[in-house]
Amino acid sequence: MSAGLSLRGLSKAYVPGKPVLRDITLDFAPEGVTAIIGPSGTGKSTLIRCINRLVEPSGGQVLLDGQDLVPLRGRELRLARRRIGMVFQEYNLVERLSVMENLLSGRLGYVPLWRAWLRKYPAEDIARAFELLDAVGLPDHATRRADALSGGQRQRVGIARALMQRPALLLADEPTSSLDPRTAVEVMELLTTLTQREQVPVIINIHNVELAKRYCGRIIGMHQGAVVFDGPPEALEASHLQLIYGGEGWQE
Repeated sequence: MSAGLSLRGLSKAYVPGKPVLRDITLDFAPEGVTAIIGPSGTGKSTLIRCINRLVEPSGGQVLLDGQDLVPLRGRELRLARRRIGMVFQEYNLVERLSVMENLLSGRLGYVPLWRAWLRKYPAEDIARAFELLDAVGLPDHATRRADALSGGQRQRVGIARALMQRPALLLADEPTSSLDPRTAVEVMELLTTLTQREQVPVIINIHNVELAKRYCGRIIGMHQGAVVFDGPPEALEASHLQLIYGGEGWQE
């Protein structure tokens, strides 16, 4: 089931007095694809990682279906994280494991530890993994080691692994930045198509403005840790991009 996400006064400072995120307040619908754009160092990745608590917020709230994730600890936090899938820039696959084993790791929060240790996953999880491998165009790669795959293939596995969680929300942190332009388009096409089919809302931190405009229904522009644009791609004009990226020569 898709989830509604709200951020209220979210802030983060790695060094006291030097905020990376400044009082971010946003609401996300339980559907569609949202892009977060902005220059390097403006807090895009920090924002994504505060949502799933890979980074601890300094203040504010992260409300997932009304539950504030910020104060959660231990088992409560693990249960909440099961609902949030993550696609990483550098794939974060276990290189020595097979593609199938990497996909099944997306179910670790749902199976007893002994089952995971012995690779004894339920039959429905295995069937789901094969279904997703077919969906991402890798039906014949189940037994290949992850370190034998190309970058594009690894990211496809990363998307499938995130969807193995049956998440209520999917976060993607620069999923195309390590890929060539053609593969980046293929990955964005796949990511948006599959999440639409699965009815999972997506928040993508992305550098490529043209990909964001092509595939995302909402764009949030950040500059120096604050939101300076929030709207549909057709409303994003050159003046907004100058504000987001800074100055007339932002494309140079």
